[in-house]
Amino acid sequence: MERDGQLELYDLVAARLKYAHAAVRSLDVTDDERRALVRRLLVITTAAKKDLRGAVRRLDRFIAELDSGRPVEGWSRGEGDASP
Repeated sequence: MERDGQLELYDLVAARLKYAHAAVRSLDVTDDERRALVRRLLVITTAAKKDLRGAVRRLDRFIAELDSGRPVEGWSRGEGDASP
């Protein structure tokens, strides 16, 4: 049963990453800012391979910031977020 829960969580993360990438593509930001946001999503994707639950928390925080219109960390500075 634990394995089924893990697969469902991977499916959820995949769907949320797809949503986040689409949201980043639709933003009216500079290329440098977009690259920084995509880098942050790539860090979250990599983290999901080793720490799925931690990646879920980071992805939820990232999406909440995007959806609220608040600048995502690194948005205006053109820096990625590699922090947990």
